[in-house]
Amino acid sequence: MRYELKALRGSEGLTAFVLDAVDAGDATAQAVAQGYTVIAIKAKQSWPVWNTQHKTSFPLVLFCQELLALLDAGLALVEALETLAEKEKRPEVKKTLEKIFASLCEGHPLSYALRHSGANFPPLFVAAVHASETTGALPEALSRYVTYQTQMDGVRRQVVSASIYPVLLAGVGGLVMLFLMFYVVPRFSHIYADIGGDLPFMSRLLMGWGQFISEHGEAMFGGILLLLMSLFYLFTRPGFKQHLVLALWRLPAIGARLHLYQLARFYRSLGMLLRGGTPVVTALQMVTDLLQLSLRGQLALATASIREGQFISQSMERNGLTTPVALRMLRVGERTGKMGEMMERTASFYEEETARWVERFTKLFEPLLMVLIGLLIGGIVVLMYFPIFELAGSIQ
Repeated sequence: MRYELKALRGSEGLTAFVLDAVDAGDATAQAVAQGYTVIAIKAKQSWPVWNTQHKTSFPLVLFCQELLALLDAGLALVEALETLAEKEKRPEVKKTLEKIFASLCEGHPLSYALRHSGANFPPLFVAAVHASETTGALPEALSRYVTYQTQMDGVRRQVVSASIYPVLLAGVGGLVMLFLMFYVVPRFSHIYADIGGDLPFMSRLLMGWGQFISEHGEAMFGGILLLLMSLFYLFTRPGFKQHLVLALWRLPAIGARLHLYQLARFYRSLGMLLRGGTPVVTALQMVTDLLQLSLRGQLALATASIREGQFISQSMERNGLTTPVALRMLRVGERTGKMGEMMERTASFYEEETARWVERFTKLFEPLLMVLIGLLIGGIVVLMYFPIFELAGSIQ
């Protein structure tokens, strides 16, 4: 469930943000772990996807690319933001850019302007910008974030593109089976009822189903429609999604891959912050929301150990946040002082492994799904026509 919090941290002033948590206590604990003092908290209203209100999302990657190009061309930050605001045509995006520009003109740093612009910029992006303000390397921070987001989007696109064909195949096959069971079979059942005679057992079952649909078709259709609407509503509820994700995590093969994907995203985000100059404890607190709820407690324990002076590799290994490859890379990073780079390399390794696994899985799953759908549709057709074949044989 999502919770809206208002909190204070250091000299940042009052800040509003949103967290995913099991309950209000968990949300408060996450905020405290990140160094905030919670002032107010309330559950965020989650409306179904058919809500008519639509808010245009801020094109963050495009914004970073354009701002980086203007800064590399020699414009000052204020001039670059003013240029982006003037050329923008979309009202919502233009309003956000104008707010950022106004904050900069008032003397606030860019991270403060982003945080108070009302556009809900990702905390990782704000943290990267905030770290660059102390080092004067804003272009490098923007470039790193563009690379980070591009790589994360690339992994997501691979997973989505690999799942499109199986979903379409299952959908079309399901529609064909529904057409056969709810339209064709009932009409065949009337024909065989008029002809009479002995039918095979499976054909009698199929014809009995057809007669049942003929007599109770409207009630069945209404029940199926109600079931689909209920499922559609459930999928819009955060609690149901969390239970579904937890169920997937309990599956041995899929759960292990989800764990690797979570760690890859965690390492990439943490590596980007460390390379940008963010202290390790602060960076760990910022990437908490990227992990599954079951892993956040382990991260909190690891963060506490690191704060007490323990090695990063040792703390993460003790709390189940490493793999054999990741552990060796972290130790190399500790010896060489390139922890951020080693974490990004670890993330790349596991992202490539995840992409290969998805490709192998879809290559195996697609033909199996085609065979299953073909057997189901073919079985229904054969059972419908089997009595006709027998009748033709008896006539001969």
